[in-house]
Amino acid sequence: MTDQLVVGAGYIGRALAAALVERGDSVTLATRSGTVVPGARALVVDASDVDALAAAAEGAATIFLVTGPSQYHRWPELWPPMFRAAVEAARRSGARLVLMGNLYGYGEGSPMPMTETTPQHPTEPKGRVRTDGWELALSAAKRGEIQVVEVRASDYFGPGAGKTSQLGSAFFGPLIAGKTARVFGSPDAAHSWCYLPDIVATLLAAADYRGPWGRAWHVPAAEPLSRTELAARVNALTGKRGSLARLSSALLRVLGVFVPFIRAANDSDYQFTAPFVVDAAETERLLGVAATPWDESLPAVVASYRDLAVAGPPATGARR
Repeated sequence: MTDQLVVGAGYIGRALAAALVERGDSVTLATRSGTVVPGARALVVDASDVDALAAAAEGAATIFLVTGPSQYHRWPELWPPMFRAAVEAARRSGARLVLMGNLYGYGEGSPMPMTETTPQHPTEPKGRVRTDGWELALSAAKRGEIQVVEVRASDYFGPGAGKTSQLGSAFFGPLIAGKTARVFGSPDAAHSWCYLPDIVATLLAAADYRGPWGRAWHVPAAEPLSRTELAARVNALTGKRGSLARLSSALLRVLGVFVPFIRAANDSDYQFTAPFVVDAAETERLLGVAATPWDESLPAVVASYRDLAVAGPPATGARR
């Protein structure tokens, strides 16, 4: 039985912990709140606490850093201590380090599609802090202190994803009800979307890879679709006539002056105003992973939101 440390219990962290348990690994799930996933050991740890994280990693084969600050505008403040703690925990324990990353580091103006070897040139604060974290870990790897890889995904979607996902409850919920979903950016821009089970599969394959580390992997995505195209497919599945409306860019800019979270989101609006497409051919070839086709993923996601609508909100004090 292999010991694994999963740091973070968002949608990805919980799904990853469950997948590791299912395959027979011994899993410790480290979170601030002691989140419980059946079969995993819950441990209360601050991901920015070097000593606590290093102690949690003792004996682990892999540290999966799949957490992240939910407050966009505080990324430059909150991410660096977590990166430093994860790198030091890997150095002290000898565990391999798998970082869950995104595409922000490629920056506005990157050639499309973005591949695993596309140079990083971040153009806004969130991309810069992610790139700096990767460079910190990579420098430690080049010194021979740790083994590290980063798994980079485009925007995720999956059963039960909440309002913070561009393809979450704020998108699917209104459409399934035959109402209007309001979207950030252009609804007609082609975009790569990563299915949650495919993200988990790529994390597992990256951790098990026996070739050279110190590199990035891309989560495979099905063919790029705009949200207009996705809404049409949802309508075809539900028999409804849901529609999309674009949030006013001018209003968002004004709100961004007063609301830091909106201002931080506006900094990366380029991802939704023009095609934003990822290529994962090298990852697919070397790791043996593949994207779930839309005709499999979309019906499953639509069904999950229908089930949530029927069940209603959780009782007071219940946890999702």
